[in-house]
Amino acid sequence: MPTRAGTPPADRPEPEPLIEARGLSRVYRRPRTSLLRPGAAVHALRDVSLTVGRGERYGIVGESGSGKSTLLRLLCALDRPTAGTIAFDGRPVTGRPERSLRFLRENLQIVFQDPMSSLDPRMRVRDLVAEPLVALGLPVGGRVAELLDAVGLPAGAADRYPHQFSGGQRQRIAIARALAPRPKALVADEPVSALDVSVRGQILNLLADLVDELGLTLVFVSHDLSVVRHVCETVAVMHQGEIVESGPVDEVWAAPAHPYTRALLEAVPTLEEWT
Repeated sequence: MPTRAGTPPADRPEPEPLIEARGLSRVYRRPRTSLLRPGAAVHALRDVSLTVGRGERYGIVGESGSGKSTLLRLLCALDRPTAGTIAFDGRPVTGRPERSLRFLRENLQIVFQDPMSSLDPRMRVRDLVAEPLVALGLPVGGRVAELLDAVGLPAGAADRYPHQFSGGQRQRIAIARALAPRPKALVADEPVSALDVSVRGQILNLLADLVDELGLTLVFVSHDLSVVRHVCETVAVMHQGEIVESGPVDEVWAAPAHPYTRALLEAVPTLEEWT
């Protein structure tokens, strides 16, 4: 399958930064085993910096335990860094109380890995998709029907419950829900890893098409560099809490500079093998 995003033309101007992280570190403490000493420190992130331009499709790739999920939580202000700063659209995120993060909650939305665990099974689809609008005090109107159509679901889906859909359909519902408040940026956390192989390509294509159509910025997290290559134009490779390599995804794919990147390319199946 051909890639959807290659290296941008050399004469394209650098995009205006939308998400900026500088010197991020996150240290956790293991449970103490002695009354006299604190628990051992675990360095989940070590001095990580990145810039995601407005309208860019930015991939973060690494194996389990590499720190990518921790980084994602920090960028979304679901956790606080031990050190470092984050800014969104020029406004600082770190150090703010939750009540002053409305601008981030409106403009940055998340699609989680497992749609069944991120969708309340007691709520109908219409209420699930409308929930971010209600929480932010935004009008609902005909937005639910518009979003279901955008992700390829029939209008009748609005009256059903999540368990009545397949895994791929539930992820479409999760994408519709994330798009409800018209965010500037979408964060996708391993959005196809919990799905059947047969539908992964469909969801990836849907995400890529929606990002293009709506002019979104995409931060896409995966353990598979071939998946990131399919939807992203820039990639950062994470290993042991650090970014060990970054750059245009086609360049990293063609000539990986770090041994860990080469190991990722050798170890994972390619998207062509799924389809």
